[in-house]
Amino acid sequence: MATKQATADYILEQLAGLNVRVRKMFGEYALYCDEKVAAFICDDTLFVKILPANAELASGLKKGPAYPGSKDYYVVPGDKIEDHAWLQNFIQTTASAVPAKKK
Repeated sequence: MATKQATADYILEQLAGLNVRVRKMFGEYALYCDEKVAAFICDDTLFVKILPANAELASGLKKGPAYPGSKDYYVVPGDKIEDHAWLQNFIQTTASAVPAKKK
C-alpha cells in the first residue's frame, strides 16, 4: 500500500525548522535530514533508523521492517509524531549520527 502524500506532508510540518525533505520512492518516501536518510515513511507509518545515538529517545518504541525484506527500524506511533519537539529531537539526533556519504 502506498503512503498518502498527506501523511508525508504532515510529518514534514511536524519537522518544520529542521533541514528536512522527502523523496518519493516506489510509492513510499525516504525522509532526509541534513541530506542524510534518517527515516522512511511506508504504509503511512514513520520508520526511523536504529542507531546507538537515538536508543534513549526511542525507549518504548516498537521495532519492525519498513518494507518486506528490510532490516528493522523504530516504528513511530501517531502520538509521538504529534509531539513535534520530541520528533524533531529524534530525527535530528538520528541524522547527526548517520555517517555522511563518501564522495
